[in-house]
Amino acid sequence: MRKRARIIYNPTSGKELFKKSLPDVLIKLEQAGYETSAYATQKVGDATEEAARAIDRNYDLLIVAGGDGTLNEVVNGIAEKPNRPKLGLIPMGTVNDFGRALHLPNDIFEAVDVIIQGKTVQVDIGKMNSRYFINLAGGGKPTEVSYEAPSKLKSMIGSFAYYVKGFEMLPQMHAVDVRIEHDEHVFEGEIMLFLLGLTNSMAGFEKLVPDAKLDDGNFTLLIVEKCNLAEMGHIMTLASRGEHINHPKVHYYKAQSVNISSYSDMALNVDGEYGGQLPANFLNLVRHIEVFSQTKKENELLIDKPKQSE
Repeated sequence: MRKRARIIYNPTSGKELFKKSLPDVLIKLEQAGYETSAYATQKVGDATEEAARAIDRNYDLLIVAGGDGTLNEVVNGIAEKPNRPKLGLIPMGTVNDFGRALHLPNDIFEAVDVIIQGKTVQVDIGKMNSRYFINLAGGGKPTEVSYEAPSKLKSMIGSFAYYVKGFEMLPQMHAVDVRIEHDEHVFEGEIMLFLLGLTNSMAGFEKLVPDAKLDDGNFTLLIVEKCNLAEMGHIMTLASRGEHINHPKVHYYKAQSVNISSYSDMALNVDGEYGGQLPANFLNLVRHIEVFSQTKKENELLIDKPKQSE
């Protein structure tokens, strides 16, 4: 019996290149043995609803064509389902943090080839209160950059838009007094931001979590203490080179569960989108989703224990 695949795509991502390539993608997947159909999202939340419907209709494979926001919506649609299908990704966003973590090609048809080749890995996802994420979550003014940067600017200059917006927002940054419980430990004090990483990248900072593993059951918790604007700018510069973790204002931990509270307002970021306000409880769901990826060799820095031989 032929396997059934459902493509969920954002028609506006990547300057509409996927929309234009869809007929050829369908042919390629059909020739590889997949009975394939497609769904174009129209508004926020569409990808979540369609992913849930696809599971109810027993699709063997879900393919996401879009950016990290579309991928996050699909993950939220399948995370609580017991019969989660394998997940393929065709990166079409501005930065594609998760695609970078999997070393997926930016070319549409090369990304389809990765799916057809059939090599998969099981990856952790995070749960924040009632929402799920697959890349990073965080809080504090600097984490607002990913959803505050104008779409038009991101289209024009790509990931550099985040650097531009980040430095523009420096004067607005202020510390918030928080309590952070992580596994058996507690941090209390004023912070500029916190990040919980599942992969090594956020907003194009590919060395933000230099020792990230996609399937080890741990978040990487990064906390930046209260500091002045010059120090904050310096830390952001160091982060672009992966040298921030040795800064005296930066704390770096591994944790399976994290609980964060504050008497002050702090906005939350979930996979690059606005995620509400504190308080928040975070839980790592180990090896919860199976995704198509490159060979073991190309992922050996990110995969703790490969699940499939070549």
